[in-house]
Amino acid sequence: MKRTSSLPENVWRFCNLLMSLFFGLATYVQINDPDAGLWMVGYAIPASLTLFVSWHPHITETLIWRRLADLYVLIGTAFCAMLGWILVKEGVTDIFQQEEGREFSGLMLTVTWLLLCRHSGRGDIGMIRLCPAVGITIFPFVAWLYYYINTELRSNWPSHCKTAL
Repeated sequence: MKRTSSLPENVWRFCNLLMSLFFGLATYVQINDPDAGLWMVGYAIPASLTLFVSWHPHITETLIWRRLADLYVLIGTAFCAMLGWILVKEGVTDIFQQEEGREFSGLMLTVTWLLLCRHSGRGDIGMIRLCPAVGITIFPFVAWLYYYINTELRSNWPSHCKTAL
């Protein structure tokens, strides 16, 4: 007998599908970046992991998924600390106007999402996990749209950031 999915589980799966789409788009726009290979892999891994969660939420309990996610979180956290230190040292206040700030924000988003996914397949998806998931899912799409519409916010960006999409 096939198990029916509850509304929270369907919302969780949809959030993972949208985040996989966003991470996939972030992978694509890295093509113009000077260090494209690093950042394309950096977004492709969470895109793939979250796509698997959207198809089969219980995959988070498999050893290979956990090891890949844990390794990514470890390396991503180290890079976040390094980029965060650079931003603090340089006294950057508007992080989206600096390359390091955008890289830092993207890494924080991927690390946070993978931590949110961790052990989500153990049981029912509760509101404590679902509410932040919905908010985090909406944020990057709204921010990207906001920066896309307001071209003056992108005026100081390097050319490789302006021509991707």
